[in-house]
Amino acid sequence: MTINEHEDEYLGIASPAGANLVAVPQSSTPQELENPLPLFSEAIIETRSLSVAFSSTLVLDAITVEIPRGAVTALIGPTGSGKSTLLRTFNRMHDRVVGFEHEGDVLLDNASIFAPGVDLLTLRKNVGMLFQRPNPFPMSIRDNVVAGVKAHRMAKKKQFDAIAEEHLTRVGLFDAVKDRLSGSPFSLSGGQQQLLCLARALAVAPTVLLLDEPTSSLDPATTERIESLIETLIPEITVVIVTHNLGQARRVSSRTILLQTGALVEEGPTSAIFDAPSSDITARYVSGQFA
Repeated sequence: MTINEHEDEYLGIASPAGANLVAVPQSSTPQELENPLPLFSEAIIETRSLSVAFSSTLVLDAITVEIPRGAVTALIGPTGSGKSTLLRTFNRMHDRVVGFEHEGDVLLDNASIFAPGVDLLTLRKNVGMLFQRPNPFPMSIRDNVVAGVKAHRMAKKKQFDAIAEEHLTRVGLFDAVKDRLSGSPFSLSGGQQQLLCLARALAVAPTVLLLDEPTSSLDPATTERIESLIETLIPEITVVIVTHNLGQARRVSSRTILLQTGALVEEGPTSAIFDAPSSDITARYVSGQFA
């Protein structure tokens, strides 16, 4: 099964070569469910019996879980367990994938992201994403950082230079690129491109940031830099990270969710998942007995 990742729809912004995104007018807002379950203010995202399939192939099976606000949650599990599928469902990145089906619901701040009238552009601004592979847009380094700011009309043009500098500085990239802000991002190293994409994601002030194995192809120094940056985002931004690196999950997250073959195995505080798991499957996975 091949799934088009639609990475150009990042934050609801299509690159010049990206697919067109169908969305309702910007004035629309998510609608609350008619009969909501009891609400928990500490959860910013909740899934309720969420199942996802592609062309009738079940990938997620009745997942009910909460993502705590202002914390880092790690999604771990073997290859094919459904981690990235769950992550991308949080901002509806699968909507245009042929054969995509879902049952159940996902709530963001107690409102269904699948409710009629939800504006996908606004959703993807509030729930940003950083992909496994850097995906700079074919525009200048400076324009990459402010692409979302421009698309969502968040600032005036005269403010763009300051915004670019602020967020490039925030990710530790400004000194390396300050003399070539009008240059191509493709002249940067892979690690620098990923930092640029992180600056672009942060520039639109998301409330949630989804990270899909963001350091898997990066050198140790850049990996350490991104992990340190993740720590500085909390509690302003809620972070959900998919990682195969169990050491990384332990270092950066306060809560961990383990999936296997599309099912929820166990979730809880990261220390408990790794040091005192309640499931034998979890114990075997975190000890490296299967991957």
